[in-house]
Amino acid sequence: MKIRKYTGGMVMTNAYLLGEGDNCVLIDAPEGVTEWLEKLGELPKEVLLTHQHYDHIQDTAKLSAKGVRVRAYADYSPELTLETYKAEWGIPINVTAYRVHDILGAAEELTSGNYKFLIEYVPGHSTDSIVFITTDKESADEETLVFAGDTLFANSIGRPDLPGGDQELLLDGISKKLLNLADNARVFPGHGPETTIGSERENNPFLK
Repeated sequence: MKIRKYTGGMVMTNAYLLGEGDNCVLIDAPEGVTEWLEKLGELPKEVLLTHQHYDHIQDTAKLSAKGVRVRAYADYSPELTLETYKAEWGIPINVTAYRVHDILGAAEELTSGNYKFLIEYVPGHSTDSIVFITTDKESADEETLVFAGDTLFANSIGRPDLPGGDQELLLDGISKKLLNLADNARVFPGHGPETTIGSERENNPFLK
């Protein structure tokens, strides 16, 4: 599977483009990803949002205006994007409201483009955090691919100290829904470098 990574916005947020051409799919929509896609000559049919904190969705309205379908755990709200808190925190959060075309809620799987994803609800960083898990049928050993958003990072976990955060809940979700995957499952986080489930099980200090 061809996976291209974009990193941009105020806090260096990752987006991932899966595949190419008519059936490519985008995971998350940080600031600047629309221009990056234009340079690639790609326009995904859908963007899947791991959660709706501002840094992961700032280009969502731009993409929607181009006809990209938006799929997320819950509908857009200023509470989820953290816009509600921008005056209090003094952070220049600028979000154009958008429509979520497909509210996933308790859905356990979805098909997007040529890809079928298992959906795991893993709150604790945010109340709407979901992880998209798929299989790379093109790899020799059919690798598991985990698009983790801000749940699990290389040697770290998502911040639990933001509104709606809960570290105990986050760690429980990671333990029960992610660490049961194979050691060689590749993890593509919302910030920082790629990792594997085996590496995090062995080295992540938060999971000891």
